[in-house]
Amino acid sequence: MAVGIFDSGLGGLTVLNAVQKRLPDVPFVYFGDNGHAPYGVRDADDIYELTTAAVSRMFEAGCDLVIIACNTASAAALRRMQEGWVPTDKRVLGVFVPLIEALTERQWGDNSPPREVAVKHVALFATPATVASRAFQRELAFRAIGVDVEAQACGGVVDAIEEGDMILAEALVRSHVDALKRKMPKPEAAILGCTHYPLMEDVFQDALGADVDVYSQANLVAASLEDYLNRRPEFLGKGTENLFLTTGDPAKVSSRATQFLRRKITFTAA
Repeated sequence: MAVGIFDSGLGGLTVLNAVQKRLPDVPFVYFGDNGHAPYGVRDADDIYELTTAAVSRMFEAGCDLVIIACNTASAAALRRMQEGWVPTDKRVLGVFVPLIEALTERQWGDNSPPREVAVKHVALFATPATVASRAFQRELAFRAIGVDVEAQACGGVVDAIEEGDMILAEALVRSHVDALKRKMPKPEAAILGCTHYPLMEDVFQDALGADVDVYSQANLVAASLEDYLNRRPEFLGKGTENLFLTTGDPAKVSSRATQFLRRKITFTAA
């Protein structure tokens, strides 16, 4: 039994790295659907089918709790999965919740009416599918009023990161930030709404300026997962080994993952 972390590719490794630092004794199963990445250009039904297939495989691998570290899948598939697909003895959680908790400074279980929060102008950087879903804005509206969210679809960034072309990824990030600033010249906060983007966090921060608070998900998700497992210890795995699964070429994905995390990672075929 282990905790599962799912992503369309390598981006979720940023979440895995953060949660392993915070929870070093918890075993994890990581599933990268590299063979079908990127998800950000797919339609909602396609994303749903791919996500449920991956999570099913993680259930088979012994995961009773799966974190969908892919923002696109969280935006396009998670609610549908939770409403009628997830077995009663399993849990599938997304990555929007900890982010909105941090931004609005209120706990997820706080069901009081929406209220004003300190931040009024928020830039959201995400994949085209996440932007199109408006899932972030919808969840935020349940908890906060008076927040202006300007979304920027960051086409090409995930592809460049997956291919290891960080020079191209940096150029694309700066281009997307410029495009966002033409629509919202002075954002107070920026949401990196894709788990690949923390790999470029320094570039986002530099392009946005030091006065913009950049919210990156990995550490927020790690803290939220620790809190969840403290409250629900029945989902804490009893295994001892980590497992890395991919639908892509295991050798290529292992090489990329090792490069990203700067430690040896070995993927096997899902």
